Amino acid sequence: MGQTIVLPVLASAAALLLAAAAIGDEPETGRPLYHFTPPRNFINDPNGLVLVDGEYHLFYQHNPEGDRWGHMSWGHAVSRDLYRWQHLPIALREADGIMIFSGSAVLDRTNTSGLGRDGVAPMVAAYTGDGLGKQTQNLAYSLDLGRSWTKYAKNPVLDIGSKEFRDPKVFYHHDTGRWIMATVLADQHKVRFWGSSDLKTWEMLSDFGPAGAVGGVWECPELIEVHVERMTRQTRWVLKVDVNPGAPHGGSGGQYFVGDFDGRTFRADRKPDEPPLWVDGGKDFYAAQAWNGADGVWIAWMNNWQYANDIPTSPWRGAMTIPRQVRLSRRDDGYRLMQIPHPSLEALRGPKIELGPRAVPPGSMTLAAEGVEGTSLELMAVIEAGDADTFGLKVRTGKGEETIVGVDRKAGEVFVDRARSGNVAFSRDFPGRHGAKLPTGRAEQVVYLHVFVDATSVEVFADGGDVVITDQVFPRPDSRGVGLFAEGGTARLKSLEAWPLRP
Repeated sequence: MGQTIVLPVLASAAALLLAAAAIGDEPETGRPLYHFTPPRNFINDPNGLVLVDGEYHLFYQHNPEGDRWGHMSWGHAVSRDLYRWQHLPIALREADGIMIFSGSAVLDRTNTSGLGRDGVAPMVAAYTGDGLGKQTQNLAYSLDLGRSWTKYAKNPVLDIGSKEFRDPKVFYHHDTGRWIMATVLADQHKVRFWGSSDLKTWEMLSDFGPAGAVGGVWECPELIEVHVERMTRQTRWVLKVDVNPGAPHGGSGGQYFVGDFDGRTFRADRKPDEPPLWVDGGKDFYAAQAWNGADGVWIAWMNNWQYANDIPTSPWRGAMTIPRQVRLSRRDDGYRLMQIPHPSLEALRGPKIELGPRAVPPGSMTLAAEGVEGTSLELMAVIEAGDADTFGLKVRTGKGEETIVGVDRKAGEVFVDRARSGNVAFSRDFPGRHGAKLPTGRAEQVVYLHVFVDATSVEVFADGGDVVITDQVFPRPDSRGVGLFAEGGTARLKSLEAWPLRP
């Protein structure tokens, strides 16, 4: 028999926090308003994302015993709108020397696995078991919508005797009528695909890689079919695979490949030795996973392995990005990933503030007198370059602190500069400027900046999601200012919309 884990369900995040307070009051430092965080202790990768009967499940790598990496288990929360989360008990816990590493979850609607009972379709999780000198792929299942879990009695379902074999992403491939699992051979820079009719017995199908960035190990593969923007019926397959280290700004990051998947083999459009395409131009976007059952919606861990154990928050460490919709844009040189904020987040908006056109001369101008300030904001700015060399927004400004969201015309890029963003001393790898190229010529014209600001993060969506930058920041709570700036000439603000975001 498998191990059954049954724990009482707490009614809400507030109830869980009250329970924590009963153990002993702990001061909180840096709690985001609308980004997902656990009540306490360490989290990293999102796992097991699945949409079942209108309920989004978010499992995540979690250390239930401390605020640094270790004792990895699966935490669990659910939501019906992707911004209000109900915390549930730990779903899968480290046991017998085996930690629960990353994986995915599906709803086995027709009970192909035979793990359902009495007409109840099982929710099945596939996860990496790490321990005893190797990594294996394992199953657990739930018959009560994820509230309790049983580890499959015949685990592991895949064992190739490797220490670097992990992160199963499972989904159902309708054209071939079977389950597909993508795993990584991490140190070989390969994604290995497997097929199964019952989730329990797996046939090796093919390998992809090495390709693109191979500076560190490969982790957390994600393979999804993605719609092409403005092409009603056209889709392409996107294979995302993370690299640690080896990202453009140091440490961990995600690359992607666009191509075809026939149910057996992924064939990328680009040659293996072509420069990698990066999912995010910032430094804090890793292990993105899409919800099974949703149409191209994913979320990522908002952190970097260079300093993940040391970020200055308490009594937890780690957060998720906002949920994003994923699409592809078609360019002369191929397809490119687009990400836009999930529209459900519009429900968080407070009263809108609108600013009309104005010149932005060299220097900085604060917008506090017009009511644009705060620690949790959504900003939409349309800015014309004029004759400025660099221009954009400054957020979370205060005494000696500012985070710059700018456009550099000479470099042709959007950037976030967090060198003076607040507490940067906890890691020498944290402060810096992180940029990403705009499509050719865009920096010479009008640039659209869509910015989400929270207590400890800035997420920038430029040019309709063609360029995305995700960076953590750790300013003082009283650094609430927002401003415009230009350097080397005068830019022009065409419009600015701002919303305070509410819990």
